[in-house]
Amino acid sequence: MIQRGGQVIINMLPNVKKVTIEPFIKKHVAQQSQVYTDEYSIYDELESWGFRHKTVCHGKGEYARDDDEDGIYEVHVNTMEGFWSLLRSWLRPHRGISQEALPLYLGFFEFLHNVGRRGKSLLQPLVNLLVT
Repeated sequence: MIQRGGQVIINMLPNVKKVTIEPFIKKHVAQQSQVYTDEYSIYDELESWGFRHKTVCHGKGEYARDDDEDGIYEVHVNTMEGFWSLLRSWLRPHRGISQEALPLYLGFFEFLHNVGRRGKSLLQPLVNLLVT
């Protein structure tokens, strides 16, 4: 999950069933938040879980929509799609990551994204994380 312009949370879930996804979303997303998703059917439950929900239907060629007709296509999942693209590019050189090690790689990439720094400026936040 990613907040537009904000933090990302990466978590390997054992499956994509309602019983698994619902508590994860409720833990990490504030009630009544606006949530944008693709058309995956599990997300149909978001409104009954206490969230405002809008969706784009990739299966019908829809990738963004301007619901309020202000010229800004606010209904999209491009932020998350872009994040996954960056993650795949970052993981590509690390071929053959085991299922056991993958959460460590994902956690480090989450940290990199959320701290918003690269190169030498990343050292201090990394040290802070390691000593706390």
